Amino acid sequence: MSAAPSAPAHAGAAPRDLPIGFADIEQAASRIAGRVARTPTVPSPILSRITGAEIVLKLDNLQAVGSFKERGAANRLALLDPAERSRGVIAMSAGNHAQGVARHASLLGIRSTIVMPTYTPLAKISGTAAWGADVVLHGETVEAAAAHAVWLAERDGAVFVHPYDDPAVMAGQGTLALEMFEDGPPLDALIVPIGGGGLISGCAVAAATLSPGTEIVGVQVAPYSALAQRRGAVAASLGGATIAEGIAVRDVGVLTGRVIEALVSDIIVAPEAMVERAIALMAEGAKLVTEGAGAAALAGLLAHRDRFAGKRVGLVVCGGNIDVRIFANVLLRALLRDGRLLRLRMEIPDRPGVLADIAAKIGGSGGNIIEVNHQRLFASPSVQSAELEVMVEARDPDHAAEIEAALARSYRVSRV
Repeated sequence: MSAAPSAPAHAGAAPRDLPIGFADIEQAASRIAGRVARTPTVPSPILSRITGAEIVLKLDNLQAVGSFKERGAANRLALLDPAERSRGVIAMSAGNHAQGVARHASLLGIRSTIVMPTYTPLAKISGTAAWGADVVLHGETVEAAAAHAVWLAERDGAVFVHPYDDPAVMAGQGTLALEMFEDGPPLDALIVPIGGGGLISGCAVAAATLSPGTEIVGVQVAPYSALAQRRGAVAASLGGATIAEGIAVRDVGVLTGRVIEALVSDIIVAPEAMVERAIALMAEGAKLVTEGAGAAALAGLLAHRDRFAGKRVGLVVCGGNIDVRIFANVLLRALLRDGRLLRLRMEIPDRPGVLADIAAKIGGSGGNIIEVNHQRLFASPSVQSAELEVMVEARDPDHAAEIEAALARSYRVSRV
C-alpha cells in the first residue's frame, strides 16, 4: 500500500535550514563535470503503454561504475584537502558506493579501503577491486559492515566517506535531478528509490528550485521500508533477503531524513516480486540491464499504477550492477510467471517412437523444446511406463494452453 499523500512542509522551495541547498548542487555539478557522465534522459513508449503513465527514464545505470553513486563520491573526494588525501579514504557499501569511491579515489591517486557485507554480489565485489580498492568483507548486515568501516577509519586515520548522510554526497547525488530537469520534459512526479536517502534528498532539493510542481515520491522495497512504516504505509516488519540489496538499508540518515521530511510528499512500497518483474520489464521492454535498486522506481509504479495513471512520471534508473546468474534467473522466473515458459510432467508408455511423437506434437503446436528429462528406471510407477519432464517455450499463456491441450489428448499431463 501507499502512504497517504501529504504535502511536504515546504512545497515549492527548499527551507533554508536544510543540510544542502540548490547552490550546493550547482557547485557539485561544476566540480564533477567531465569526470562523471551526464547520462541520458529518455522517454519509454513501451513502459508507458504497459503502465498507463507517460514514462521518462534517467539512465544512471550507464555511469562508468554502473550507478549514480559515483556522483556523490566524486564530489566528496574532490573536496578533500592534501592532508586528508594522504591519509586515504575508507567507505562502507553493498556495492555501488564502493565502486564510486574506489574509482574516484583511483583517479585522484588516493588509497581506498572498502568494507562490504559478506552477502554482497560477486559482480560488485570484483568491480570494486578492479578500481584498485582494498576490499574487506565483514558482517551479515550493512550496519555491521558500517561499524567495522568506522572502526578501521579511526584505527588507521583514514577519512570515512559516508554512503549517504553527508552534505557533499547528497549534493553530488542531486546533480542527477538537475540534469533530468534540464534535459527532459516537465514531470508530474519523480519516483526515486530510497535506501539511506542520499539520492532522494539531493533530487528533492533540486526539484524544489527547478520544478516545484513536480511531486517527489520515494520508493522502498518491502523488507526495508522503515520510512514508509513510520508514515503508516505498511505493518512493521524489517529485514530479510531482497534482490534490491542496493537499498537494503534499515533506516535513512539523520541529515537525509530532514530533507525527506521537508520535501518528499509520499513514500510507496514495492513488493519483492514486483521488483523482479520490473527488472524483467526493463530488460525486455526498455532494453536496459538494471539491478534490483535500479528497477525499484518502476516496481513502485507497477505496484501503485492507479496513483500515476495518465501522469508524466520520471523514473530514476539508479544502477545496473546485477549479478549475471541472478539476472538470468530473474528472466527465467519472469517467463514462467508469464506463461511463456511451460514445464510439463507426463507419464508415458515406454515404447519406441513416443518421444518423437511428443516432440512432433509440441513442434506442430508452435512450441520450442528447451529441456527434456526422461526417467525410465526409478521415477515411474511401472516398468512399462516412463516419466518425462519437458520445458517448452511458448508465445504467451494462451499458446502454452494450446500446447498442453495438444499433449493431453494423448498423454496424462500436469504442470510442474
